[in-house]
Amino acid sequence: MKNTFGTNLSLTLFGESHGPYVGAVLDGLAPGLAVDEARIAAQLALRRPSGKISTARVEPDPFEIVSGVFHGKTTGTPLTILIPNSRQHSADYENAPRVARPGHADYTANVKYHGYEDYTGGGHFSGRLTAPLVAAGGILLPALEERGICIGTHIARIGSAEDKAFSGTKEEVLRVNGMNFPVLSETAAAAMEAEILAAAEEGDSVGGILETEILGVPAGVGEPWFDTVESMLAHALFGIPAVKGVEFGAGFGGVCGRGSGFNDALRAEGGRITTVTNHNGGVNGGITNGMPIVFRCGVKPTPSISKEQESVDLTSGENAVLSVRGRHDPCIVHRAAVVVTSVAALVICDLLAGRFGTDLAGCGE
Repeated sequence: MKNTFGTNLSLTLFGESHGPYVGAVLDGLAPGLAVDEARIAAQLALRRPSGKISTARVEPDPFEIVSGVFHGKTTGTPLTILIPNSRQHSADYENAPRVARPGHADYTANVKYHGYEDYTGGGHFSGRLTAPLVAAGGILLPALEERGICIGTHIARIGSAEDKAFSGTKEEVLRVNGMNFPVLSETAAAAMEAEILAAAEEGDSVGGILETEILGVPAGVGEPWFDTVESMLAHALFGIPAVKGVEFGAGFGGVCGRGSGFNDALRAEGGRITTVTNHNGGVNGGITNGMPIVFRCGVKPTPSISKEQESVDLTSGENAVLSVRGRHDPCIVHRAAVVVTSVAALVICDLLAGRFGTDLAGCGE
């Protein structure tokens, strides 16, 4: 089972939705990085559900760092984060027939692990495992910010409601990073929440698109061909449950036009080369060009819905009809924003370590 991402800096996820803990191990961190537990807690709070637009399962997430930190600084050895599961309702699953939930990994996990998998709450495939990802982000994001690199994600669209795009300013990135419902426009927020509530009232769910901007990454980071900046980001982002598409820069909306409109003209200014536009999303030939790295993730509608759906009983092999019970989100897009930001931080740290060495203190020199 492959649960590790990264070459120079790696992260391994472990645990199940209804097990005693979920957690992560970060290996390859530079020694001497400050670890602010208040920042980690704040990041976890951004992922936490709230109100009618989220699940009723609200975990307090009292994490514990059990290795790799001494006197508030990283030691450079593996750092392990544990997060207890305290509000799991396994009875919602234990006494129910093993009917596979459409859109979930119930069937595929059953085939791969021959029925030995912990299926309660989605087991190892649950979005619950994004909590340790976010906790790891609470360590990596401040380390990047100390070096002038900031990452932010906002909701670009939910259903038919859209927000405006990032404009390349640090103020926008920092502002959305502190929001439970990260948008650039208050009008868009109201329209998006209305879309979520409408889906919930019908016993259904709705998906959307997240836009992420990474500022401050120097030119020259990344590799050609198979370890490009785009391929490394896409690899990690597709590991997030519910992400079904990733596009960079102008994306699918721009690639069918003319080269004269898509190309980013180069200009020399103040001893630095920049581009007039950013249709390529800050990457050329798989390598950063110093402009903002911009990408979007498509997040599918939450598969657990109370509407009746056709399925199969995994125990009997017979056809069945399923209406999912328990506590589920009518939309996970807003909660996924901080997860995407955290995964992007992991990838950027790994790429920087590959370019400048594993001691990230020198990554910007």
